[in-house]
Amino acid sequence: MQVVGITTQQEVHVASKTHKFRMNEMLVIEDNVLAEPKGEVVETFSYNRYIPMGFDKGFVDRDVLQTMEQIGYDIGQDDIHLAKVRLFEEAGTPIQTGATVRHPQFSEVKHLLITTTPEQGMVLGEVKSTDFVYKSIPSALNDLVMVQEQGELRTQNGIPFIFDIRAMQQYPHIGVFGGSGSGKSFGLRVMLEELMKLHIPTLVFDPHFEMNFSKETDAAKGNAYVSRYEVVQIGRDVGVDFSSLSTRDVERLLGAAAQLSEPMVNVIQTIHKPKDSYQSFSDRVAHLMDALDMGKQKVESLLHDGGMSRDEVARYQLYKKLLDQYGALPPSSVKGIYWRGNRLNQAGLFQHHIRAIEQAIHSGKLVVIQGAVWLLQVFSSYVIGNLYTQRRAYKDAKLQQQQATFFPPFVVVTDEAHNFAPKGYDAPAKGMLKEIAQEGRKYGTFLIFATQRPTLLDETITAQLNSKFIFRTVRGTDIQTIKEETDLTAEEGKRLPYLRSGDVFVSSAIIGRTVAVRIRMAHSTSPHTLNPFDELAQMHEKGNEDVVRALADFLPLADMHVMQKLGQLNEQANKSWDVSEWKKELDRLCTEGQLKKEVTPFATLYDRP
Repeated sequence: MQVVGITTQQEVHVASKTHKFRMNEMLVIEDNVLAEPKGEVVETFSYNRYIPMGFDKGFVDRDVLQTMEQIGYDIGQDDIHLAKVRLFEEAGTPIQTGATVRHPQFSEVKHLLITTTPEQGMVLGEVKSTDFVYKSIPSALNDLVMVQEQGELRTQNGIPFIFDIRAMQQYPHIGVFGGSGSGKSFGLRVMLEELMKLHIPTLVFDPHFEMNFSKETDAAKGNAYVSRYEVVQIGRDVGVDFSSLSTRDVERLLGAAAQLSEPMVNVIQTIHKPKDSYQSFSDRVAHLMDALDMGKQKVESLLHDGGMSRDEVARYQLYKKLLDQYGALPPSSVKGIYWRGNRLNQAGLFQHHIRAIEQAIHSGKLVVIQGAVWLLQVFSSYVIGNLYTQRRAYKDAKLQQQQATFFPPFVVVTDEAHNFAPKGYDAPAKGMLKEIAQEGRKYGTFLIFATQRPTLLDETITAQLNSKFIFRTVRGTDIQTIKEETDLTAEEGKRLPYLRSGDVFVSSAIIGRTVAVRIRMAHSTSPHTLNPFDELAQMHEKGNEDVVRALADFLPLADMHVMQKLGQLNEQANKSWDVSEWKKELDRLCTEGQLKKEVTPFATLYDRP
């Protein structure tokens, strides 16, 4: 391998007769004057004499051809492989043309690839095209990951990619971007496994009900996560302690159920009292709603006329008291507040507390919070604000040398992040997430945001994501956003729509450059991995088995006897079919070879094949 053509301080062209260059392959240029600069392949090109075309396109120009001929390449006869190599560091002077090029030893590029140890970092995958360096890596970096390629699981044959999570103190927050089927959710699962391995308290909002880590894959190698995470559902396991909410918190929660008008905000500010339970607040609103419907004149008239039971008198006296206090409030706004609160209560939001989440965070566990997207948006604003306030209060007290209850640093993770912090309009948790994005690193609170649409994510938050994992992305607006927010080159941007599932560009201020990585095989698998068409086939097969099993005691069965046996057949098969439906099912099973059909002069018989 040799340098050919005109060189610059940033880029050179390298040619070889035997070696086919690969994207992101690392090379060392033996230019002793410049202390052997290093770079990686950003474009490749191969020329074959049987296909005499292409030298007039791409990055190959006349100067490159002339240099190649001068140093012994036969353009008309040889197979020639060319690569454009971008240097990792700008050279002081242009590279010497004709300089020999070789693959590096691990010690020569260690500082470019490894910034921490496997024990202290997140082992997320394998750096692509580093198999030439693999032979010289130390044993401590060997056999750390398994990688799936072309449907086959293989052992590590390159340098492991270890993300230095401790460096997030200086360069906080991670963005995970990629379209559907790009491997984004798979990569997020691998990150969560590594967070559990490091015992980092983590809060995960899971709108797809897929973050379960109990089912192991062939790559698990004894890495069990059952004791390292908790799964809770909103309304079943966790909820909001209404009595602990301030009036502003109540506004935010009810506004998340549906947008509040100014009169509705005024209703909350007027009616809500400190330490209100949901029941006391809801009853006050409901009674006021009834009182406003009746009107003050009618309530006073009923009290004046008498002839009512003691309970009725107490109720109308309460109505009169409420009307005296809140009679000026608009009835429609009071009804709107009642409806919004009732919607959240029906979802179970006010029937539990977050103690289970707090205990898991204190234990260094990963907590998966599941629920409908709209409910997660509401709950996230409360739980993130609550935990962040506790962490911030502890750190502020320590700085002031005061006694405080320890609350651990933690990471907030969410898929479909554009639903939680959208660009252009408000969402319940958006304000708190923006505050964490801008100030969280000072308090040890970090974000990992995954989304298919980075363009729809709030720009303030996107700008604070110092590390970005970019999977296959097709939409032009998203690619443009990614280019603006990362140091991806034009060549890498062109490759984004064609990345294989599981391949990712990691653009991080921690590393200082973009690295191409193959995400490792996860140690656990999602419950949604079954192909839906396989699921259909399984259900069809199971349905056939259930019906054939129900028919077993009645075979051979004549079509004229179906009416007599109808009740027993339905009971055995757990169906509610009529005679015509059973006959259609019998004929279908015969067509599929599950039964055989024999037509006689007296009847049609169905029997085992």
